[in-house]
Amino acid sequence: MFDDLAAKSCVPCRGGVPPLAGAELEALLARLGPNGWRVVAGHHLEKIYAFPDFAQALAFVDRVGEIAEREGHHPDLHLSWGRVKIEVWTHKIDGLTESDFVLAAKCDRAL
Repeated sequence: MFDDLAAKSCVPCRGGVPPLAGAELEALLARLGPNGWRVVAGHHLEKIYAFPDFAQALAFVDRVGEIAEREGHHPDLHLSWGRVKIEVWTHKIDGLTESDFVLAAKCDRAL
């Protein structure tokens, strides 16, 4: 199921749609698998990636940045020594859409 999300493209949100909630939100989270993504306060996805050093963490941030530019969907990236935290949500609706889960799957695939 993860691979089918990663194969999709992010769809620009024009606003005016409600954020995902309830069973629909849980179903998409389950499709990401048990790999560390979590929904925070029903608002955004978050995951922390660990690396053996700063250089590898930075290289991962660069790969995610390329994906974000290609998809037109930009997560918050927090880089520190051996650690990258990614937070993603759809700003136009201040909540989650399917595209957020697509981007999350693409981030995992970039690892």
